[in-house]
Amino acid sequence: MARIAPLSGFPEWLPEGRAVESHILRTVAHVFELHGFVGIETRAVEPLEQLLSKGETSKEVYLLRRLQDDGPEAQVAGDKTLGLHFDLTVPFARYVLENAGHLAFPFKRYQIQKVWRGERPQDGRFREFTQADIDVVGSEELPFHFEVELPLVIAEAFAALQEIGLPPVRISVNNRKVAQGFYEGLGLADVEGVLRTIDKLDKIGSDAVIDALQRDNGANEEQARACLALASITGTDASVAERVLALGVRTPRLEEGLDELVRLVETAAARAPGVVVADLKIARGLDYYTGSVYETTLVGHEQLGSICSGGRYDSLASDGSRTYPGVGLSIGVSRVVSRLLAAGMSSPTRAIPTAVLVAVADEAHRGASDAIAAALRARDIPADVAPSAAKFGKQIRHADRRAIPFVWFPGTDGATDQVKDIRSGDQVDADAATWAPPAQDRWPAVLPQTT
Repeated sequence: MARIAPLSGFPEWLPEGRAVESHILRTVAHVFELHGFVGIETRAVEPLEQLLSKGETSKEVYLLRRLQDDGPEAQVAGDKTLGLHFDLTVPFARYVLENAGHLAFPFKRYQIQKVWRGERPQDGRFREFTQADIDVVGSEELPFHFEVELPLVIAEAFAALQEIGLPPVRISVNNRKVAQGFYEGLGLADVEGVLRTIDKLDKIGSDAVIDALQRDNGANEEQARACLALASITGTDASVAERVLALGVRTPRLEEGLDELVRLVETAAARAPGVVVADLKIARGLDYYTGSVYETTLVGHEQLGSICSGGRYDSLASDGSRTYPGVGLSIGVSRVVSRLLAAGMSSPTRAIPTAVLVAVADEAHRGASDAIAAALRARDIPADVAPSAAKFGKQIRHADRRAIPFVWFPGTDGATDQVKDIRSGDQVDADAATWAPPAQDRWPAVLPQTT
């Protein structure tokens, strides 16, 4: 049989990796629910024209069609070309519009699903991957304080994951009003283009950005260097605003954005010290962001890129008569998992949930073993039954290869059942109605690994 070649960009974790991913998903969902977010799920496809209307995405969208699409049913009036969603924000905006009459605003939702992006696979970048999003959407208005709340919720989620070995994170924040007001004050007309160019700063470097601003965005050299000077400013307090204004540009939009940015970083400094920092080169390439924007990196693993990003959007969800502004962030779960596994930062105590393997004395007594396993499961103890009535030594090796800590030996001819801890060799009498493993052995856990 020919060897099956893996598909690049479509990760499939082994059971140990899936256990780490599942722990992350449970942890972030729990934190989101603690803060009042409700879980939803949207369809995997959206009309192509909707996907292409939200930023520079035409090279990323996968189309969905049947292999044979030339039959009469394919010509049904109103049929649309469909694409797989490349993020969860665009489908969420559509979901809000379709269900606005049934939602209470502000609506706080979290969403954990796979998305698809047609980009070149590389370290931490995939074509199919899992995202975990939180958003708050209002009807006609959304108070600024949500732009402060959401990155702090994300900071709490990542802090909880440090228990399994995830390094600390840094959440870099900016405000599109700052950049837009500054560029307008300089006299630059192509604000969106400048934002997209500045967003490439870490990838192509300052000299290339200055060249691109002059070549592609209509800036002269002085304007380009002013844009670069703005992008070099970072900080965690009001000095950020002082350094921006010292560049000699003032507009109402710029000053509004600076006020919001300072409020965000100073609140974060009090509630999550050292996590949130203003970084004025953060631009976010998508054109629907209008206020705060966020990018999150793992400290010591910055080369991986952003593992969580998002921002404020005011007109992404609008039906022409009513607008639903929102703010949200998206965790690239697959990117986080890939780094944890590749760097050996986390691993489960065992790959499978089974805590007890019930041995089978012989096939005639398999029913008795099944009954013991059922009694244990009824008490929330994960149990499995040996696949064959082999010699007990072989059944113990079966458990050992799977890191199952206990093997249960049913009593025969009136003898008492016994359970063996195969790690220590201790073996004791046991009753399936009362015996329980130590708390740390009942279910597998994910633990940090030290090097």
